Amino acid sequence: MMTENREQSPSYKRVLLKVSGEALMGNGPSGVDPVMVDMVAADIAEVVASGVEVCLVVGGGNIFRGLAAAAKGMDRAQGDYAGMLATVINALMLQNALEKRGMETRVMTAIQMASIAEPYIRRRAVRHMEKGRVVIFAAGTGNPFFTTDTAAALRANEMECDALFKGTQVDGVYSADPRRNPDAQRYDQLTYLEVLARDLNVMDAAAISLARENRLPIVVFNMHAPGSFSAVMRGEGRFTRIIEAD
Repeated sequence: MMTENREQSPSYKRVLLKVSGEALMGNGPSGVDPVMVDMVAADIAEVVASGVEVCLVVGGGNIFRGLAAAAKGMDRAQGDYAGMLATVINALMLQNALEKRGMETRVMTAIQMASIAEPYIRRRAVRHMEKGRVVIFAAGTGNPFFTTDTAAALRANEMECDALFKGTQVDGVYSADPRRNPDAQRYDQLTYLEVLARDLNVMDAAAISLARENRLPIVVFNMHAPGSFSAVMRGEGRFTRIIEAD
């Protein structure tokens, strides 16, 4: 039975939001929906206004997927590098939408692109956040064979975030894709080991393991509803928490 989370919201000082590329497509088959990007920016702005420091990792699946290209014969490493460039496009779109709302931002890339973004330097990123800037991490980890989910877990730990929030197209973690299987079971809370043992398709195993090693809570929610990020930050709405077993 599906239930709505009604628990007391934890107190977060600093969080990382993972925005999937698909979340920026809106209802389209691919590309970037400017209306969706603006909605995400408005939601982030509300959270920042509440006093929480926010950084982002953005995916690129709405533009290019290295793994899918590799399945069609492209060299996997080359495909992954192309995917990293797609994340930079999304990062610049989000930066523009946030700055239109008067917010200070910095895009930092794991692959140097000095003309459009700062290179990723951990201490500089922390300093940006301390000054109230929204830092957008692009180009994944800078290495092929690693997903942006792994990059999100890595950056969240490096930034010493209190939690990693993953915005998706569904309202939590399910036993199967609820858009294809109406009988899929939704979970309010899971442990890292349950996610790995049940092979739940929420984040790759490397990302889950990295979060588990550092006891980093993961919160999965639907990014498509207006105000969903700020609502989940307050402990409202529907989401799934992935934490260590008691």
